[in-house]
Amino acid sequence: MAEFTTGEAVALELPIARIPSRAGAFLLDLLIQLTLAATLIFLATALLTAFDADEAWWAVAGIVTLVTVLVAYPVCSETLSRGRSIGKLAFGLRVVRSDAGPIDFRHALTRGLTGAIVDFWMLGAFGAVAVITSLCSREGRRVGDVLAGTVVVHTRQNLPVPALVMAPPWLSAWSAQLDTSVLSDELAGSVRQYLTRLRTLSPAAQQHLGSQLVVAVCTAMRCQAPTGYPPYHVLGAVLARRQQLARA
Repeated sequence: MAEFTTGEAVALELPIARIPSRAGAFLLDLLIQLTLAATLIFLATALLTAFDADEAWWAVAGIVTLVTVLVAYPVCSETLSRGRSIGKLAFGLRVVRSDAGPIDFRHALTRGLTGAIVDFWMLGAFGAVAVITSLCSREGRRVGDVLAGTVVVHTRQNLPVPALVMAPPWLSAWSAQLDTSVLSDELAGSVRQYLTRLRTLSPAAQQHLGSQLVVAVCTAMRCQAPTGYPPYHVLGAVLARRQQLARA
């Protein structure tokens, strides 16, 4: 198990996918890629032979087939399924961001290109690089995962969707100018924990802990806290802004 801190400052524990399950998913995807390659080669051979194409067209067909099989397949499958190729789907695996959020095309492209060049094929010694880097990583990350900022987890369930914080309307204009990306995950987690436990705290504890968190948060963001509002209003506006930026 590994703990992830989401963009909404929620701590999640998800099981990390290790080499045996990832190898099984890889072999299934490899079988699909070989089938795709054979199909493309058959079609290209038939077309080029029919049109009596020269060597340049044969070279183009070879490159297109290679890129389609080694890069386009993993990139398209992981992008369209939000982190699950056919092999990963069969083995209950999913690629997620380092904050446990779903990946997009940029993450899938980075993983696909790195897999083709570094982890598996061109420089990867048929997967030796991927295996070695996964063994050396606490989270089982290969080079493509490190560059893309992703982790492969073992889960057959949808990722939990954390509750969102609503900013007080009277602080929306102030919070819209904040750069909450400078807040550490630990500080954001403390803010969310304070807001979650707010009703269990005494008024004195609410004021004391809230004031300390407001000072810490505004110091980190280098801004001045609005006056005349209780701490939980200010912290709620800050966390709502962080969630908005994380989901953008």
